[in-house]
Amino acid sequence: MLYSKIEGEGKPLLILHGYLGMSDNWKTLAGEYAGQGFQVHAIDMRNHGRSLHSDDFTYKVMVQDIIDYCDGNNLDKVNILGHSMGGKTAMFFATAYPGRTEKLIIADIAPKYYSPHHQDIMNGLNAVDFSVKPSRADVETTLSEYVPDLGTRQFLAKSLYWVEPGQLGFRFNLEAFNKHIDNIGEALPDDAIFEKPALFLKGENSNYIREEDIPLIKKHFPDSEVITIKNAGHWLHAENPKDFYDVTIDYLK
Repeated sequence: MLYSKIEGEGKPLLILHGYLGMSDNWKTLAGEYAGQGFQVHAIDMRNHGRSLHSDDFTYKVMVQDIIDYCDGNNLDKVNILGHSMGGKTAMFFATAYPGRTEKLIIADIAPKYYSPHHQDIMNGLNAVDFSVKPSRADVETTLSEYVPDLGTRQFLAKSLYWVEPGQLGFRFNLEAFNKHIDNIGEALPDDAIFEKPALFLKGENSNYIREEDIPLIKKHFPDSEVITIKNAGHWLHAENPKDFYDVTIDYLK
């Protein structure tokens, strides 16, 4: 089963992180939701964090992971908050299992196809040679040659851990990502519809959700609204956590 951190009592709220992330990215917000009457399940998706590593890496298997997780934790119906890849997983889940989904919050991703666009990041990650036992500073130096943005490098560095004394590694399954990079951009099937409430949040400075994507969102999620989070890019929950929390808790309650 998927690794998770569970806190709080009340209605279940699953939090699904984005590509190359993990549940720890949501620690502060998870605690705030738990304080508002939700049982929060911050999940590590497959091939991320402390969850299983597998060569299978598709939205189909990630949806099955969530079903297995819900069954294993006796969760009949859940609210889901998903960011980026986690948001796309949440869309696939909700349209396939509407009876098991209450409210849906999708953070900065649309139901459309996205072509691979993480190549600089992937090149940087693949350039790290763990066989020479680099320090954290060495890994940072290598990444900086490919990933100029400090915030992105800090985000990636959160997945560094000590495999054993003196030996760092990434918690995510880089080999599987290299093989299946195309799968992350998969579009929702044409006939996938979720008729219950859905909230889409767009980062003001992000181009993941564009104005021309809104008709497609409405097609798949007819009872949806799109709200822009000001002063935030793709990592809107980290860049403007206050507005993100205010909008999401108001919607959930």
